[in-house]
Amino acid sequence: MKSTKALVIGAGFGGMAAAIRLRAKGYEVTLLDRAKALGGRAQVYTRNGYVHDAGPTVITAPFLFEELFALFGERLEDHVNLVPLKPWYRFYFAGGEQFDYGGTLEDTLAEIKRIEPADVAGYLALVAHSKNIFAVGFSELSAQPFHEFSTMAAQVPRLLKLRSHETVWQMVSRFLKNPLLRQAFSIQPLLVGGNPFDTTSIYGLIHYLERAYGVFFTMGGTGHLVRALGELMQRQGIEVKLETTVKTLSLQDGSASGVVLADGTHLASDLVVSDADPTYLYEHMIERAAQTTVVKLKQKAAHYSMGLFVLYFGTTRTYEEVAHHTIWMGERYRELLDDIFNKKILAEDFSLYLHRPTATDPSFAPPGHDSFYVLCPVPNLLGNVDWSVQGPKLRDQIVAALDQTILPNLSETIVEDFYKTPEDFKDEYLSTHGAGFSVAPLFRQSAWFRFHNRAEGIKNLYLVGAGTHPGAGVPGVLCSAKVLDALIQPLNTIDS
Repeated sequence: MKSTKALVIGAGFGGMAAAIRLRAKGYEVTLLDRAKALGGRAQVYTRNGYVHDAGPTVITAPFLFEELFALFGERLEDHVNLVPLKPWYRFYFAGGEQFDYGGTLEDTLAEIKRIEPADVAGYLALVAHSKNIFAVGFSELSAQPFHEFSTMAAQVPRLLKLRSHETVWQMVSRFLKNPLLRQAFSIQPLLVGGNPFDTTSIYGLIHYLERAYGVFFTMGGTGHLVRALGELMQRQGIEVKLETTVKTLSLQDGSASGVVLADGTHLASDLVVSDADPTYLYEHMIERAAQTTVVKLKQKAAHYSMGLFVLYFGTTRTYEEVAHHTIWMGERYRELLDDIFNKKILAEDFSLYLHRPTATDPSFAPPGHDSFYVLCPVPNLLGNVDWSVQGPKLRDQIVAALDQTILPNLSETIVEDFYKTPEDFKDEYLSTHGAGFSVAPLFRQSAWFRFHNRAEGIKNLYLVGAGTHPGAGVPGVLCSAKVLDALIQPLNTIDS
C-alpha cells in the first residue's frame, strides 16, 4: 500500500468537505488554515452579546451536508437543527412595495398575483425551465470533473438547447413582464458573485434548487454548522492545524509533494487539495515555471466578482415586522450593477441584503434586542476606492437609508457596529482584488473554462472552492469537493 498522507489547504466549506471525503477514502488527512477558527468566510463575530455570522447565512441543498455525515454512518440532524424559513426573502422596493418570496409554490403565486396577475403563468413556466436547467447543470454536471475539454464539448448541444447563451436577466425577462418581479427573480447571480446582465442563464437553476430543497437557517447560526463539521472531523481523526499559513507548495518531478509553511516548516504529503482562491494559489504559491499556458491565460483573462461591504450591528430594540432576510432594492437596478461590475465606481446609491437572525433565533442578541448584518455589493479593489475614506461614509449612508425605511429610528438604536470592506477580504481571506466570490460566473469562466478541480499540469494537486468548478455559493463549494470522488480513488482500490 502506498503512503496515504493528504494535506488540505484552507478550512472553508470546500476544504472541510474535501478533508472529510478524503478521510472516508482512507487517507490520513491534515487540514491547514491561517485563521483562528474553522469555516473560512463562515466565521463568527461576537460583540457585547450580539452574535453575527460573518459569511453565509442560509443553507440550500442540505443533502450535501447530510452526505458528509452519512459517509461515517452519522446523521446531520443529530448534530444540527435546520429550520425552514418563510418567507425565504422579503423584497423591499424603492417606493415601499414589498414582495415575499418563498414558502410553498402557492404562497409565491399568491404574492405574484397580488403584484402582477399576468405573470402567474410566466412564473410557472420559469420554474419549469429552471427545473430543466437544474436537471442538467446541477444534478448531472455539478459533481462532474471538467478538466478534459471533451467533457465540455459533449455538453454544448444540451446547454445551447437550454439557451445557456442567454443571460439570467434575458431568461427571466422572457417569462415575466413586471419590472419589480423581473428584479426579484434575477438577483440570484448576485448570491454567487455575478451580474444578472452578464451571468449565463445556467445559474437560473438556483430557482429550482430553492424550490426543490427549500431555504433553511441553522439554529445557532452557520457557525454552529461549522462546529458540527469540526467535531465530525475530530471524531474521524482528521488533524486540524489552525493559525498555520501555507507559503508555497512543494513540487517534485511535476507533482505536488507537500507544502512549506510561513515559518519554513516543510510538510510532506502524497496529495494536496487547495481551498485557496485559485488565482492567489497560482500567483503566490506555485512557481511560475510549473504552470501551464492555459492556467496563465486563465489568470490573465480572469474577470472577478464584485466586492462586498458588510456592516454588522445590534439594536437596543427589536424590529418584529422585519423578516429574517430582506432584499432592499434601490431606485436603480441595471445602472447600479453597471457601476459596480463594469465601471467599478462606488455610486451614491446602493441595494442591500439585510440579515436579521433574531427573527428566527433570539440567542443572537440580548433579550429585547436584535442582531443584524447588511451586505452591500460594491466594486472590487480594481475600482481603486479609498475605503479608509469611503467606509465610514457608506456606513452612515446605509444606516440613514434603513432608518428612513424599514428600521425606523435606527440611528438612535444602533450599537456595537463595525464593518468589513474589500480590503478586509483581501487581507483576511487572501481574495484576489478583494472579490467577494473569486472569479465571476460568466459562461467563459464556467465548467472547463473555470479553474479545474484537478490542477492543470501538476500531478496530485486538486482544487476546491468558489473559484473552481462548479462555482461559488455553499452548494457550489460543497460540490467542488464532491468532484474529488470522481478523481481520487479509495485507498483500498489503488493497488488492486
